[in-house]
Amino acid sequence: MPTKFSKETYLYWYELMQLIRQFELKAEEMYKMAGKIRGFFHAYIGQEAIAAGCMTATRQEDPFITAYRDHGLALAKGVSANSCMAELYGKATGCAKGKGGSMHFFSKEHYFFGGHGIVGGQIGVGAGLAFAEQYRGTDNVVLCFFGDGAARQGVLHETFNLAMLWKLPVVFICENNNYAMGTSVERTSNVIDIYKIADAYDMPGDKVDGMTAETVHDAVVRAVKRAREGGGPTLLEMKTYRYKGHSISDPGKYRTKEEVDEYKQKDPLTLILNSIRENSFASDEDIAAIDARIEGVVAEAVKFAEESPWPDDNEVLKDVYADESYPFIVD
Repeated sequence: MPTKFSKETYLYWYELMQLIRQFELKAEEMYKMAGKIRGFFHAYIGQEAIAAGCMTATRQEDPFITAYRDHGLALAKGVSANSCMAELYGKATGCAKGKGGSMHFFSKEHYFFGGHGIVGGQIGVGAGLAFAEQYRGTDNVVLCFFGDGAARQGVLHETFNLAMLWKLPVVFICENNNYAMGTSVERTSNVIDIYKIADAYDMPGDKVDGMTAETVHDAVVRAVKRAREGGGPTLLEMKTYRYKGHSISDPGKYRTKEEVDEYKQKDPLTLILNSIRENSFASDEDIAAIDARIEGVVAEAVKFAEESPWPDDNEVLKDVYADESYPFIVD
C-alpha cells in the first residue's frame, strides 16, 4: 500500500521498535537469572509503535515523562542501551547511577524525565515541566505519558484543569493497554473511552490506534502543533496492548488466550515490516542486517552492565537533596 512516509522514516521506526523489543526480551531473560536484575520490571513489549510515532512527531528537546513502564521511551529518546541495561542491574554506569532501577530511568541530557513509580504521579510533574517551558519562553512541548489505570487518579483532573487554564504546552498521552494491573477498564469506570475525559475541561481529545506508528505520528503532530502555537494541551488515548503481564511476576491469567492472540495479529513490528516490504523500502538482507545490528547492541549492553562497577557507598546520600550541604546530611 502506498504511503506518505519516507523509506528513511520506516527504517527508523523499524530499527527503534526492534531495539525496544529485543532489549526488553533480553532484560527479561537476565531478570530470570538469579541476581542479575532485581525489583519491579514492567516490559514495553507490544507498545513500541507509540514510542516510534512520538519520536518522529517531536523534536529532541521536547521533554518526555512517563510512568514505570519506561524502558522503551528512554531508548527512544536516545538513552543508550548500555546505560539502560546498567540501570536495570543497579550499576553505577546506569542512567540514574544505579539508584533508580527499572521504574526510575532518567536522563536530563536526553530530555527524558522519568520513570515514576507512583501511579499518576508523573501527570502533575509533566504539567510542571510544561509550565517551565512556557515560563522560559521556549516553544518546546512536553509529552506526558500515563496508563489507563492512572486516568482514575485525582491528580489527572487537577492537572487537566490548570493545564487548560494556563494553556500549557503539553500533550497528555494515555497508553491504554486495557488493563490496570489485572483490572480491565470496563471494571473501573463508566467512561470506557478515556479520551472523552478531556471534554470536561474543553480540552481537545482523540482516540488513536496505538499499534501503528503512522497513526500515532499523525495524531501527535496535530497535538504538538497546537501546543507550540499556544493552543494548550490535548489528550490522546492510544489504544494499545501489552503482550506480557503487568510486571514480570504477573502471569496474566485474567486474559484469555483468544484475546492475546487477536492482538498479536496487530503486532506493531509486523505491521511496520509489512509496510516496508509492500513499498520495497528494504530487502530481506537489509532487514536481517538491521536485526543483526540490534542483536549486537543488546549483547553489548549486557556485557557493559555485567562489567560495570557497583555504586560506591559514598553515593548513598548524593542526589537526595538539591544542596548536599543540607543539615541532615552528616559526614
